[in-house]
Amino acid sequence: MMKPFLAMLALAGAAPAVAQGVSLHAFECGRLVQNDLGRFSDTFRFQGERRELVAGCFLIRHPKGMLLWDTGLTPDLIGATNGPAGMSLKQSIPDRLKALGLTPAQITYVGISHHHADHTGGAKDFSDAELLIGKGDLDALKAMKPDDRAPAQLTHWLTGQGKVTPVTGDKDVFGDGSVIMLAMPGHTPGHSALLVKLASGYVLLSGDEYHFRENRAANGVPTFNWNRADTLASHKRFEEIAANLKARVVIQHDARDLGELPAFPAALK
Repeated sequence: MMKPFLAMLALAGAAPAVAQGVSLHAFECGRLVQNDLGRFSDTFRFQGERRELVAGCFLIRHPKGMLLWDTGLTPDLIGATNGPAGMSLKQSIPDRLKALGLTPAQITYVGISHHHADHTGGAKDFSDAELLIGKGDLDALKAMKPDDRAPAQLTHWLTGQGKVTPVTGDKDVFGDGSVIMLAMPGHTPGHSALLVKLASGYVLLSGDEYHFRENRAANGVPTFNWNRADTLASHKRFEEIAANLKARVVIQHDARDLGELPAFPAALK
């Protein structure tokens, strides 16, 4: 198992060098209306509140390749009138990438923060890419029924047709410390966040460590999380990393956080 990233920094005695040419593009991969936020905290804090969440997706461009982090809702929702209640999608990821002159075949890695269907929905369009997913989540997917939404989006990899790396601990994606999958179990058994080192500083992408700013402030644990104790331990690790590295935190489901990043196709560098 790879050493936790902060331990790696301590052993090195300094932060890793910034890889030249690393950039981060952010874009919306769907919307999810939540009519009652009560289930997002097991202390009943947000009962009765309504909010529209976004599914944030991120493209990290690196001299050694490109990582697509999370893939939002399924493109089957585009134009659909009978899809799951409260879920909508206007544009597929491949169509968005056209603005950058990119095709799905050019994506090196698809990184999945966790196995829930609002993060795996667009993965099937990137069958040439290597799938990076926490081992705990990969094991959970293999135990699900094939007609469940999450494994259905990842069938290509689950059936051995595509290359998949089950990630244990932290993973240095490009080998230079600039893009690190961080083990943050709790929401799911193999949940991960993503740390990106840009010339402008660190960016910490939440996965579903938190779903909106107020729940981060409340240290909230959703009722549907896999393990409460692991969630709280991961909250603590997430916050210490953010503080120690002065990282910009992006809560992937919060439209306010996505809205403060450069509007696609512009990039944060």
